[in-house]
Amino acid sequence: MDDALLDRLGNGKYLLITSYKKDGTAVATPVWVVRDGRTLGVWTVADSWKVKRIRRRPEVLVGPCDLRGNPTGESVPATAEIVDAAPYRPLLARKYGLLGRLSLLGSRLRRGSQGTVGLRITVKD
Repeated sequence: MDDALLDRLGNGKYLLITSYKKDGTAVATPVWVVRDGRTLGVWTVADSWKVKRIRRRPEVLVGPCDLRGNPTGESVPATAEIVDAAPYRPLLARKYGLLGRLSLLGSRLRRGSQGTVGLRITVKD
């Protein structure tokens, strides 16, 4: 695995995750991202459509993007795994500062601790 690629994706402000519908249609979604060792971590709502698509088909494309999901670099193949969000919360709070902490708090108040999941993204070699 290329550390430079993981650094570029993990240090960017947003990551574009492209997941696939049942009919094969690609759906791209911008998300916050953190690097967690040899993988990337994402925190998201447990019942979101991207989670449902990833549960069905874990193969995704990931790449850097802006707030609106406009790609700012090349996407690469990866695998997404649905995991507990707890390890990613402090990493996100640290990376995104006050906005990150407020978002995490607001989500916990609205959805409870079980309302979000983590996505562990492993970039393919």
